[in-house]
Amino acid sequence: MSNQKNDLAQTGRPVLDVCNLAVSLAGNPSAKVVSDVSFTVHPGETVCVVGESGSGKSVTAFSIMGLLSREALHCSGGRIDLDGENVLEADKERLRALRATRMAMIFQEPMTALNPVETVGEQIDEVLRIHKRMGRKARREKVMEMLKAVHLPEPERIYSSYPHQLSGGQRQRVVICIALILEPRLLIADEPTTALDVTTQKQILLLIRELQEKHNTAVLFITHDFGVVADIADRVVVMNRGEVVEIGTREQILSAPDKDYTRMLVSSVPSLVPEAREAHDGDIVLSVKGLGKVYAQKRFLGARREVAAAVDVDLTVRRGEILGVVGESGSGKSTVARCIVRLQDPTQGEVVVCGENIAAVRGSALLSVRKRIQMVFQDPFRSLNPRLTVGESIIEGLTNFGVARAQALRRAGELMGLVGLPADALKRYPHQFSGGQRQRICIARALALEPDVLVADEAVSALDVSVQAQVLELLDDIRRKTGVGVLFITHDLRVAAQICDTIMVMQKGKIVEFGPAADVLTSPKQPYTRLLLEAAPGRHWDFQNFRPLPL
Repeated sequence: MSNQKNDLAQTGRPVLDVCNLAVSLAGNPSAKVVSDVSFTVHPGETVCVVGESGSGKSVTAFSIMGLLSREALHCSGGRIDLDGENVLEADKERLRALRATRMAMIFQEPMTALNPVETVGEQIDEVLRIHKRMGRKARREKVMEMLKAVHLPEPERIYSSYPHQLSGGQRQRVVICIALILEPRLLIADEPTTALDVTTQKQILLLIRELQEKHNTAVLFITHDFGVVADIADRVVVMNRGEVVEIGTREQILSAPDKDYTRMLVSSVPSLVPEAREAHDGDIVLSVKGLGKVYAQKRFLGARREVAAAVDVDLTVRRGEILGVVGESGSGKSTVARCIVRLQDPTQGEVVVCGENIAAVRGSALLSVRKRIQMVFQDPFRSLNPRLTVGESIIEGLTNFGVARAQALRRAGELMGLVGLPADALKRYPHQFSGGQRQRICIARALALEPDVLVADEAVSALDVSVQAQVLELLDDIRRKTGVGVLFITHDLRVAAQICDTIMVMQKGKIVEFGPAADVLTSPKQPYTRLLLEAAPGRHWDFQNFRPLPL
């Protein structure tokens, strides 16, 4: 069906024709960031652009939209034809007219794409005010129609809400409203589902497909998730170091990739079926009993509303064990993690680390607790101080606990070696590293105090598949060498299958299933767990062996 659709789509003129595109550093035309990139996107077709971080995917997309920073980059060669018009020759006014009416973009992070001080309705309405001559009443009707089209509940309430009052999936639907309300011919989606859980991700992908079929929209979809590629792509463009490595249909790229680089990318995708792992019988380093967290919200006229984010959570982690916590957004995963590391105070229950209940510890007494339990956050760039060298960031905890600076620096050098980075990189700043390297630095910093428990909260969700595989292998290697117990929070079931010994499934603050990873992911007992597995993108592909799985 996909091949037939693809053949039909390419019989007419493409909506987008990128021909020999080159993008260079401003003031230095010979320093090319993107070189000789060519591909097309036809009406009703979905073309996925894949590649590692720094491959030029987003630079290419920003070039098409005319969003490159002129002080940093400029298009130094080639053409970008949108319905036959070269957008590289368009002035600012023409580009502004083309955006939203002929081409539109969905960005990766909806919270940064939306204005936090304007209501959702005002932000969607702005597109109509700028590009259409419509009265206020007609515009409101059009916005409400669009909110319903993206299946948002209670459109009237959503219209009057601010972005922070919506969930991540709802915010992404609002961004889709803004992008598609004028029915552009081309939609560019830049990693629009990276931070979403599998069920919300599936809903967003189905929504984009539904709106695409309704309006025959050409879709350029940038992603590092080959599960998404397997589910939605008609054709795939593989990029590396600013150049196109390979172009082919979905079946060609996933089943019979021609280039070594493509084979490396596809085979890096973790399987949904866990490998056999030995049971851990070491000492218990973390024991949580009856953990609960209730948030109290004050409402109009002093009314209070209580939300139970975690209810009666029990778990144990043994030395050297990796316990995965999975579930949808809002399931309570991160709340449990923050209560365990004492970034939030639990409402009730025990958190026992190496025999000591730290749930009731307060004030300065928490300082000693910090040595025993450390956390690796989702975004490594925001986790590191941009004004400090990475060496200063790593030794900060050590020096705070009285370790001499020279000794702390020696320890930092050892940790850099442990995470696969050179010791001389300690003098560099966070912006001088790639995303995967920054996450390695965050892991080194977390290990500096030799904790008994390491909590990783979506620590690989923003990384491309090859870097993700490296970081997961690193975590697995570290827990073997150091014996640290790991609480690994993720919405990616493939990642959980690759690294976790035990899996805990959460829904609405409660544990719905708990057991060995192989049992939970291959023979789930609960309907909710089966729902998560069914929503996992690319579940019908065996990426490591380049073949589809039998249905």
